[in-house]
Amino acid sequence: MKNSNWDSYQLFLQVARTGGLTGASAATALSPATIGRRMLDLEQELGRTLFRRSQTGYRLTSDGQILVDHLQEMEAAARKVDAWRQSSEGGGTVRITAGTWISWLLTENFSAIRMPADAFAISLTIGEARANLNYRESDIGIRAFEPDESNLAARLLGEVAYAVYVRRNASRDDARWIAVGAEDAISSYLRWPYQNAGSAIVATVNRPRSLPDLVRAGAGKAVLPCFVGDLDPELERCGGELPELRHRQWIVMNAEDRHRPEIRTVADRMTKLLKSYTDLFAGKRASRG
Repeated sequence: MKNSNWDSYQLFLQVARTGGLTGASAATALSPATIGRRMLDLEQELGRTLFRRSQTGYRLTSDGQILVDHLQEMEAAARKVDAWRQSSEGGGTVRITAGTWISWLLTENFSAIRMPADAFAISLTIGEARANLNYRESDIGIRAFEPDESNLAARLLGEVAYAVYVRRNASRDDARWIAVGAEDAISSYLRWPYQNAGSAIVATVNRPRSLPDLVRAGAGKAVLPCFVGDLDPELERCGGELPELRHRQWIVMNAEDRHRPEIRTVADRMTKLLKSYTDLFAGKRASRG
């Protein structure tokens, strides 16, 4: 396979994973126009239509999905070889994928995840999309449901509760809501304001991490995980738990890779850390009053 072909395939994967030229451009630093031309060239070279193009983005055709599957298998094989090589050197990188708030908790307690004497590095990918471990895009992921893929292993960490939060001592009658933008509201708790108070949303942000900042500033109220809101001394619950949002939480690994020493070490440390917050995750520790 020529290098130029592989470069085009990698670019194709970026477009497929981000759903369009804009996301691929942000990931590669190439212009959308250049990427669009490259995709047309690739389709012409292969003699197959890979995308259905529209104003809302690029959607894979059946041929496009088949190519994604083939390329992900190649990526997985390459990662497996790289992990094997790194294991002989006693180092390597453990790749963790987690949502906004678990990632926040991990970074706040990073010294419990990686210690100074460790030979491996940590790579943390933050996002609300489901961690994909089928093709070894990550080594460890956090999911809100037990995986049904046969090649994945999971550990139950407990349950996560959610509630509405306002600035401490603010009026409970404030009808203003803050939310993540509709296009970025992937998780159930991020969609809740649209489903229950859509006309009262006065401000949106593109990342959940900014929600508590706006609540503290008195801009309105927002839905947050209890382990985030209850730890913040400037926030308090506005009403009780939202039981329809409660879910279990799992740490997930590739069944074969979980026995690699560095992955097992990090997974064990993450499990110990996250289980130490079991009551807080479950909303059993009320806000400071």
